[in-house]
Amino acid sequence: MVWDVYSCRDMGPLIHLETTLTGDRYLSILSDHLRSFMSIVHSHGLGQFQQDNAASQASRVATKWLQEHSSGFRHFHWPPKSPEINVIEDIRDALLHAVEKRSPPPRTPMDLLTALQDSWCEFPPGYLQTPVESMPRRFASLLRARGGPTRY
Repeated sequence: MVWDVYSCRDMGPLIHLETTLTGDRYLSILSDHLRSFMSIVHSHGLGQFQQDNAASQASRVATKWLQEHSSGFRHFHWPPKSPEINVIEDIRDALLHAVEKRSPPPRTPMDLLTALQDSWCEFPPGYLQTPVESMPRRFASLLRARGGPTRY
């Protein structure tokens, strides 16, 4: 399993998770990686942080940390169970597709990790801008569907 962070302009680190992502482990990742990434990429405090509401991300310790440490960025509260409008899923799909196209294909867990990290670093500059800019269309589609399924 991996954890990643990115903005429409920059790719952050892809972190290998050797164990299940618990609230405490997620808290460690936030404190070790998120704050520094947000301060570099959004130095004027205009960044927004979005996560996909996994149980570890909604844990009390992670929620409390975000409340206490997000003065340099805003934490965007994402509705649960809404993958249709979540760009995180698009990015992960693109990453997995890039790994599947690699030759030779990864055969061991270490090969897979290397392929994930290499593919992550090979995303072209500006790649993330398109999914991020699609957010207004995603929200409009969701509103038209009154919260039901959308084409995203």
